[in-house]
Amino acid sequence: MSTTYDAVVVGARCAGAPTAMLLARKGYRVLLADRAELPSDTVSTHMIHPPGVAALARWGLLDRVRATGCPPITTYSFDFGPFTLTGSPRPYGGTGVGYAPRRRVLDAILVEAAAEAGAEVRDRFNIDEVLTEGGTVVGVRGHAKDGARSVERARVVIGADGRGSHLARAVGARTYREKPRLEYAYYSYWADLPLSGFETCARPGRGWGTLPTNDGLTVVIVGWPYAEARAYRADVEANFLATLDLVPEFAERVRCARRAEPFLGGAVPNFFRVPYGPGWVLVGDAGYTKDPITAQGISDAFRDAEACAEALDDVFSGRRSFEQALSAFQEARDAHVSEMYEFTTQLATLAPPPDDTARLLADALGNRERMDHFASVVAGTAPPHSFFAPVGAEVRA
Repeated sequence: MSTTYDAVVVGARCAGAPTAMLLARKGYRVLLADRAELPSDTVSTHMIHPPGVAALARWGLLDRVRATGCPPITTYSFDFGPFTLTGSPRPYGGTGVGYAPRRRVLDAILVEAAAEAGAEVRDRFNIDEVLTEGGTVVGVRGHAKDGARSVERARVVIGADGRGSHLARAVGARTYREKPRLEYAYYSYWADLPLSGFETCARPGRGWGTLPTNDGLTVVIVGWPYAEARAYRADVEANFLATLDLVPEFAERVRCARRAEPFLGGAVPNFFRVPYGPGWVLVGDAGYTKDPITAQGISDAFRDAEACAEALDDVFSGRRSFEQALSAFQEARDAHVSEMYEFTTQLATLAPPPDDTARLLADALGNRERMDHFASVVAGTAPPHSFFAPVGAEVRA
């Protein structure tokens, strides 16, 4: 069986489902496929910063997220040991609020919206081969959960299948600005662990963050330098709790709570990929991956989805050539995320900040505007250099 689409989107999570939804809303015929059974959880930082929340509002989906009971996050707290900065991000697109929904909750909303827009959704559909003709990607060959095989042809195949993207490997997408794995983190969910907003703690060589999510649960994420990953994995629970003991009051709060699920964790490399070529495009982590310490992944995926859909609409409608539209997509993506990439990868080393940076942070204590400004940097509503350095100076985290 062979079917022809305007786009086949491989990966139906926070990059792929919105891309499919937006293309379908423009009237294009779209297949959205994922090898997982949906809805389901996946390893995630959970956090949607205000830019991502603004996207949900533009798409008419924010009320659905709110209706799940996921608590709004309006404050960001950063415990550096000698002092703690607490601020609220500057608004972006009319909102300064964040949310940290379970992925099985968020992804279900996004996939449902794609289906409502007219995209054909197939879960438990495995891509066996990326089809090319004359060096151009023309579709995929795959099989469904019942073993039925099919060929799906398309004007473009979009890889939204994560940092290990099948499509990226198949087309040999080039990577650049690569950095190694820097941090190894584990997280789990706790019941009866009250907190206020997005709370983080930084200590030399260690760091952790907490987020409120659905069902009254709190996510607690603890990171160690990647060089110590083997030691961390040797006894995850003991090492996780021993790290929290660096702040005894917080450790006591966690020990009085109840862990509701197993630990999940890992580490990611840091890289950019060229996100397009003849007949193919990459969005989300498939095209650009960085350490999760600043929790930018979901918001970046939403930005990619909108930019990709606009670029392909220009291509399909004849307003621009594929090369013109997608080279502009890459250029805009890199310009938007470049500074945050450097800021994030510096933070992910978990090294103490340089003295001048430490003084900047300490000087912000008690200054509401400066504390809000720092919260805005982490939330992605202000560029790092605007807090840390004058224009043209080196950004140092």
